Amino acid sequence: MAQAKNFETIVVGLGAMGSATTYQLARRGVKVLGIDQFAPPHTLGSSHGDTRITRLACGEGEEYTPFARRSNEIWRALEQATGARLLTQNGVLVISGGGQRAATHGNADFLQTTVDAARRHQVPHELLADRDIRRRFPAFNIADGDHGYFEPSGGFLHPEACISAQLGEAGTAGATLKTGETVQGFEDGASGVTITTTHGQYRAENLVISAGAWLPKLLGAPLACNFTIRRQVLAWFRVDRNEPFDRYRPEAFPGFIWQVPRKQTVYGFPWVGGEPSIKVATEQYDETTTADTVDRTASESEIRELYETYVADFFPGVTGECVKSAVCMYTCVDDARFVIDRLPQHPRTIVVSPCSGHGFKHSAAIGEAVAGLVTGKPAANLPLGRFTMPAAA
Repeated sequence: MAQAKNFETIVVGLGAMGSATTYQLARRGVKVLGIDQFAPPHTLGSSHGDTRITRLACGEGEEYTPFARRSNEIWRALEQATGARLLTQNGVLVISGGGQRAATHGNADFLQTTVDAARRHQVPHELLADRDIRRRFPAFNIADGDHGYFEPSGGFLHPEACISAQLGEAGTAGATLKTGETVQGFEDGASGVTITTTHGQYRAENLVISAGAWLPKLLGAPLACNFTIRRQVLAWFRVDRNEPFDRYRPEAFPGFIWQVPRKQTVYGFPWVGGEPSIKVATEQYDETTTADTVDRTASESEIRELYETYVADFFPGVTGECVKSAVCMYTCVDDARFVIDRLPQHPRTIVVSPCSGHGFKHSAAIGEAVAGLVTGKPAANLPLGRFTMPAAA
């Protein structure tokens, strides 16, 4: 085998977290290699589907707000640098109500913890009664007694464009990017880290593993047991042709998270292009899969069940005609946590797996924080202390 090529840092996986980390390292002058088995952005992992929700107040925990806030600043700077459209701030609406409601990321009090986070971090917001939601957002079929949290600074990101922009800027800043090359293993020794791929070997002082759903396979036992992969179905349902289409555009239809009286929370996005439609998805935590065995095609029965259970009653102006569908994967940790930490016994290797279904909105700032961790210049306003690696199962 040819002699390994040397870098200061290697980043494995160039999705949301890997592209951000590679970009932030490159702009600091680090000799960085970013490597991916596919050609990001792609539709095979967790960072695709046209839109990803963003919000400053996070019902998952107050500790996430600094990352969302800083990420928005980075997206805007990238827009200025590249001319790409990355962030739309048309607002986010979180809805709940009385009776048994679906939990969001395992949290049955998601709306209240969102309000608490907004107050703690002074995020501008409004609390809306049922009549307020009906008046302002007539596409939503709100039940009596439902209430909501509206955050004007929330909205959605275009994930494919975000990844492309960061990889493009990383390359311009001097990063080496290799795609279509699969990492087969790594060794973390006293003198550095060596990775072996289908094309050869590379050596570096530090390794960042941001492989998403492929992380358990790369880590192996016993750490792999801490990460669970869950398949999620996304669908775009057509707006009825007799409906006023304008009420489904971003100006009138916010991104939403709705704790409906069903088993799962439903979330979605406005019509952003193509045929008039809204994107809808839920969060299922019952079935597990792997990155190598996941079924990436949504079946007709899955789409029909999604519409009948989570769309028909709540958006009566939307039909069951599915104009597009997709499948993505959540890489989950208990309590919907992030994991951004050095591997036990391998201090040169950092795992970056802050998914658990709510990572993309934070990814730009996470890349910045990880770059600070690698270079020994941590960002004081982006604390990573709560995102430690769980103990081996």
